[in-house]
Amino acid sequence: MTDKPGEHPEPHADLAGRSPLLYTLEEGTAVYRLYRADRDALYFGRTGDNRFDAPDGSFGVLYAGEDEYCCFIETCGQVTGVPSVSGAYLDQRHLAEMKVMESMKMIDLSASGGLARIGADGRLMDGSHAVAQRWSAALRNHPTKPAGILYRARHDPAKLAFAIFECPRNVFRTTSRGSLRDPRNVKLLGEILDHYKFGLIDP
Repeated sequence: MTDKPGEHPEPHADLAGRSPLLYTLEEGTAVYRLYRADRDALYFGRTGDNRFDAPDGSFGVLYAGEDEYCCFIETCGQVTGVPSVSGAYLDQRHLAEMKVMESMKMIDLSASGGLARIGADGRLMDGSHAVAQRWSAALRNHPTKPAGILYRARHDPAKLAFAIFECPRNVFRTTSRGSLRDPRNVKLLGEILDHYKFGLIDP
């Protein structure tokens, strides 16, 4: 009989000798961010508030999604069970399309075998931030020299998210598309709200 799941284990002492599953984010691929309008889209956070941040603030991490839907649900769905978002909240955030200008090698925790290869499990994505941050630091130092981590979004596991370790700004070509309430994004916002059955408060 196995023990019931508790906290996720710490990074294993032999992690450097294990062979993680790798994913290549190809040159020309776009990733997306819904970011605070008072910050640059290329924001490598060191606050320690997010899952794969550096545990000691020694490096920054940029979070992105595979598409606009992923960005929306990971940003606006933080309070589980509250299917609504305010217009004011959306007005404070802009959508950025970020094209990768050179290939980036990511440690893939999203695909079959990705977690098992490094001796981890799904608690890494939904358990303690403190443990996940120590894993982030350990994976960043893996001999494969990854540019970041690919994982399944917590609020929509069908979507893929990226935690990208701090890198030169010219790795990305960024285009701001404004607020999701901008007239050019109204159709997209409507489709996203309908998909997730979210209401818009104070439209």
